[in-house]
Amino acid sequence: MNIDLYLFNYINGFAGRWQWLDYFAMFCADYLGYILLVILALFFVLNYIKNWRMFLESIIAAIVTKFVLVAIIRAIWFRPRPFVALNFAPLIDQSATEASFPSGHASFYFALSTIVYCYNKKVGILFYIASLFIAISRVFVGVHWPLDVVAGAILGAFMGWLLNKLFREHAHKIIKGYNN
Repeated sequence: MNIDLYLFNYINGFAGRWQWLDYFAMFCADYLGYILLVILALFFVLNYIKNWRMFLESIIAAIVTKFVLVAIIRAIWFRPRPFVALNFAPLIDQSATEASFPSGHASFYFALSTIVYCYNKKVGILFYIASLFIAISRVFVGVHWPLDVVAGAILGAFMGWLLNKLFREHAHKIIKGYNN
């Protein structure tokens, strides 16, 4: 048995055991990300002078990662979702025709979390923890394989780091040129 199927069966095997856990996983899989976006927006609104770059960079990194890189990978390699491959009903609604690899949710929220972490370590750690809950819950509810969320998390974290580095270098060059 391959490790991806083994881990999927282990994590997804908890579904249906406790109703509270099912609801928690469904909440994390579908709605926890919106809370992260609201918190990020609050950082911007409450202190936009300090947090505008973090807000803008995190949104750009998350969007580029999910809607460009993940879309390219999914177009090149189609991997069916677990509920399609194993023929069962997932706990949340998800398109059966959409590719599973890599996880768009994991890539989006790990890219966002990485940028937040680069600006604010304490809040970034909380964002990473929430992103981990989102990723694991996507496996729990049956819409992703473990490899999907691991690859999405790695892709998102890497792109967040890379784009943060590029943003900082670019901003430094603009400021340096502006001061001359």
